Amino acid sequence: MDFRVGVKILLKNKDEKYLILRRSSFKYPEVGPKWDIAGGRINIGESLIDNLKREILEETGLHLEEEPKLIAAQDIFRNEGKHIVRLTYTGNINGDVVLSDEHDEYKWITFSEFEEIEPLDLYVREIINKKLIS
Repeated sequence: MDFRVGVKILLKNKDEKYLILRRSSFKYPEVGPKWDIAGGRINIGESLIDNLKREILEETGLHLEEEPKLIAAQDIFRNEGKHIVRLTYTGNINGDVVLSDEHDEYKWITFSEFEEIEPLDLYVREIINKKLIS
C-alpha cells in the first residue's frame, strides 16, 4: 500500500479572515479549479512544521512566524492501495500573497463564507462542518 502524509493549514490574517487558494486547472487538470487551503505532502526526514512552513512559502510567498495549532487528522482513501493521512493546522499570518503556479486565484474569507465556496476541497469542508475553527 502507498502511504503518504500531508500537512495543510487554515491561515488567518489580522482581519480574522482565512486564506483560500484555487488550484490551477492548467497544472492540475485531474482536480480542476477547486478551492483549497495551503499545504502539501511532507518530505521524509523533515519535521511536520518545517514541511508546513515550506509549503506555505512555496504556495503563497508568506512566512509562518508562530507555532501553528493542530486541529484535525484525517484518513483519506481515494484510491485502492493508497492511504493518505492529512494533518490540518491553524495559524495566523500577515503579508501579501504571491501565488505559485499551483494556484490561479486566492481570497480572504470569513468563517461563515466557507459555506458559500464551491467547489471546496472535501476534507476542508469536513473541518468547516465540524466547526473545528471559528
